[in-house]
Amino acid sequence: MTLLENQKTNLYNIGVSYKKADAHTRGRYSLSKENQVRLLKDAKSQGFHVFVISTCNRTEITGFAEHPYQLIKLLCDYSDGNVEEFARISNVFKGKEAVNQLFRIGTGLESQILGDYEIVGQLRVAFKLAKELQTVNAYLERLVNLVFQASKKVKNQTKISSGTTSVSYAAVQYMIKNVPDYNQKNILVFGLGKMGKHTCKNLAEYTQNTSVCLINRTEQKAIAFVKEHPSIRQARIENLSNEIADADVLIVSTGADKPTVTSEHVAKDKELLILDLSMPENVDEEVANFDAVKLINVDELSKITDETLALRKKEVPFAESIIETHKEEFYEWLNHRKLVPAINALKESLEAIQKDEISFHRKKIKNFDEDQAEMLTNRFIQKITTQFVKHLKEEETSVNDSIQVMSKVFGKA
Repeated sequence: MTLLENQKTNLYNIGVSYKKADAHTRGRYSLSKENQVRLLKDAKSQGFHVFVISTCNRTEITGFAEHPYQLIKLLCDYSDGNVEEFARISNVFKGKEAVNQLFRIGTGLESQILGDYEIVGQLRVAFKLAKELQTVNAYLERLVNLVFQASKKVKNQTKISSGTTSVSYAAVQYMIKNVPDYNQKNILVFGLGKMGKHTCKNLAEYTQNTSVCLINRTEQKAIAFVKEHPSIRQARIENLSNEIADADVLIVSTGADKPTVTSEHVAKDKELLILDLSMPENVDEEVANFDAVKLINVDELSKITDETLALRKKEVPFAESIIETHKEEFYEWLNHRKLVPAINALKESLEAIQKDEISFHRKKIKNFDEDQAEMLTNRFIQKITTQFVKHLKEEETSVNDSIQVMSKVFGKA
């Protein structure tokens, strides 16, 4: 069964992910919130129904188009990527494969760290934006709603997200394993998006360090966060260089389009561990060349494997079983939508025959009981329509062939 919005378009999922592209390459295809809005507005002007998600692990467009190149061009137009490179590092899924990809993303099976559920919140935000800009249709809304239902069941009924394993968790664990006396070190967290917040919370939960400093470009957000977490000290963005000079570990999660930490912020002889959780990378490449600096990005952090991930892998078949159930529900809904025009056409044809016959007998039969005749023929119409629906839903039935036969018999499609 093809997933058609109309006769000219099909469902596609196109994009780049950690599977074929490293962090630096993915950064070229990353989309800021502003560019996501611009992309969606452009898609709407061209008549495409799509939504876009851009995270540290992937940037993907899901939606309807005549050809996947139309969606690829949109992505490249609003990012720093190009079509030639995209062809080498991309994934392009069509129809049922695109549906399956979205279910796997939404249930954490495609996360760089298996079972990382931060993607679910990111997917909600992405789809909400597309709805606000009116670039989604009934197909996409039904599909994404079922993805969220599957995601909730996978999280509640399996151990795929057991333990605590995410990029922000991995960053803290990396520091614990690689920095001697980490509880006595000065830690600077730069950036207070969702990743930054999770990092601060993980530092509080898994360490006893009392020398954590937070800087955010929007100072009011940092002030409000520190009020709720008094063990963390807040500093102003103007003091970034000085705070970096005092830090032993710098965790960057600013999520900007361009590097927020450059060679101007870091002394060449300064011993410093930098964990860059941002996408695109927010630490300038030049800083990584400093002999005293060790720079770790999201790809390195995502290589952390432990007993938690081993346990999660055993749960994958159970998660996939839940996905299959919700996919079947989507296809059943899709099939019903496809049948509706044919069923309505049949019903209209039968009602036209009913009207003609009642009119004919009204003229021919004295004291003709029109109400009784209408009630009786309505029952016939209902029974015939029901049988037709059962016929179309049978597995061996060719829906298109059946519709063509009905068109020839009744003169409608």
